[in-house]
Amino acid sequence: GVAQLVEYRSPKPRVVGSSPTTRATKLQKAMNSLINFVKQSYIEMMTKVTWPSWKDLQSSSLLVLGASILISLIVFIMDYVFGINSDQSLWKGVLGWIYELI
Repeated sequence: GVAQLVEYRSPKPRVVGSSPTTRATKLQKAMNSLINFVKQSYIEMMTKVTWPSWKDLQSSSLLVLGASILISLIVFIMDYVFGINSDQSLWKGVLGWIYELI
């Protein structure tokens, strides 16, 4: 008997084995979709996004700075009023001084 090489063909027309060309095609499709995504993102950033003016940016920054200072002052006042009640600490707060008086 002479051994014959028989090519296996799938009954399904679109079933493809794992061949290097198939993997290369999938990689190329993935790269094309990534490149397309980056191009569309760039176009959207340049045409559809409204960027703030320099004056708006400065006023927003000052608003954030003011709110940060206000919140830090509130936390400082709370810490001052409800300070640590410990003999080892120099900072006891108002309640710590009241507890010492009692």
